[in-house]
Amino acid sequence: MINTQDVLETISMIRQENLDIRTITMGISLWDCVSEDTDRLCQRIYDKITKKAEHLVETGAGIEKKYGIPIVNKRVSVTPVSLIGGAATPEGYLKIAHTLQRAADEVGINFIGGFSALVQKGMTPGARNMIEVIPEALAQTRNVCSSVNVASTKAGINMDAIAMMGKAIKRAAYLTKDQNSIGCAKLVVFSNVPEDNPFMAGAFCGIGEPDVAINVGVSGPGVVASAIKRAGDCNLSELADVIKKTAFKITRVGQLVASEAAQALDVPFGIIDLSLAPTPAVGDSVAYILEEMGLESCGAHGTTAALAMLNDAVKKGGVMASSHVGGLSGAFIPVSEDAGMIAAVERGALSIEKLEAMTAVCSVGLDMIAIPGDTPEEVIDGIIADEIAIGVVNTKTTAVRVIPAYGKTVGDSVDFGGLLGRAPIMDLKSYSPAKFIRRGGRIPAPIQSLKN
Repeated sequence: MINTQDVLETISMIRQENLDIRTITMGISLWDCVSEDTDRLCQRIYDKITKKAEHLVETGAGIEKKYGIPIVNKRVSVTPVSLIGGAATPEGYLKIAHTLQRAADEVGINFIGGFSALVQKGMTPGARNMIEVIPEALAQTRNVCSSVNVASTKAGINMDAIAMMGKAIKRAAYLTKDQNSIGCAKLVVFSNVPEDNPFMAGAFCGIGEPDVAINVGVSGPGVVASAIKRAGDCNLSELADVIKKTAFKITRVGQLVASEAAQALDVPFGIIDLSLAPTPAVGDSVAYILEEMGLESCGAHGTTAALAMLNDAVKKGGVMASSHVGGLSGAFIPVSEDAGMIAAVERGALSIEKLEAMTAVCSVGLDMIAIPGDTPEEVIDGIIADEIAIGVVNTKTTAVRVIPAYGKTVGDSVDFGGLLGRAPIMDLKSYSPAKFIRRGGRIPAPIQSLKN
């Protein structure tokens, strides 16, 4: 039965509190496209994506019109390219990236993810070739996104892969310097990467996924902040209940959209990712939620505890609303995409060290953080290694998406526009981890990996 009050409440969430479906992402397996001939491989990739995702955008638009629910992005994720590219040369992998862009243009999607590699325990020649051309691929395409999984709790941390990623990030920043180094905004480094994540830049269609599936990412920080404000001066147990009930309602909207999209496209429904994904819009901010909970500013002492409570309550509410919750699911804390985070950095309340501490209890990691353009590769490697270690030791997903903005320094900012927002350049420690990084090899898996 449809409850009139629930309908009116949902309408209010959409109109006044920035509730939206952040993305409908179609996962497409490319295993049946494999060929030793790169040209034939590219043709098969193009044909499959354009066939399977032919009606994705119009289906999303139809659901928006039918229910009045904004669907911000329509996206595609594919099998990690390093797996289906095999022994392709670096030039061959670059050709695959251009093929992904052509397919994205043809079906009209916002982003396509899966120019990716899984190298947590070692690198095949194909994975190495693909990683080498990530900077060129991101500079020469608009909608292609890339990710590399460099660690897992089972395998440990591949420090050789981290060193390659520091180099790739610096080169991507240089090659897109005329666009505020935006190439780096399309590149993320993971530990314990999920294989059904609908959010970019880390989305890909994992090896255990079906041939095609629909994964939906919901949003709604503004809705949660408003609910906390209405709750008034209650205790933290009561506040957790408010957040859980709100997350339940948000996720039910996502479940509706996912079911409608899967039915209309005649493909399986995969998962709902119930992450609170902020935007630069005023009020649509995870930082503002934390401040509504009682912090003077995001970044104050107590921020990590408040974020841990928020993340847990969101997950508990979401899992009651859908039987298939996956992806990342929780609270995102990207700096550039969150107006409250930007303000906290600019007032000096939020540092990269505090952000790192917060990532131990939230969904992802150091996300959309702009740093000085002259930051050495080894310092970027150290940032990645620290964040990845948090994920490995705590058996959780963590990630790094940093942007060494070419020609910028502390006190400057870069503006990417749209959902990517504006990022103040954050200060870093100047001490070098170069000797530690140069040791190379693999940091062994932690003792908690031995669970069998």
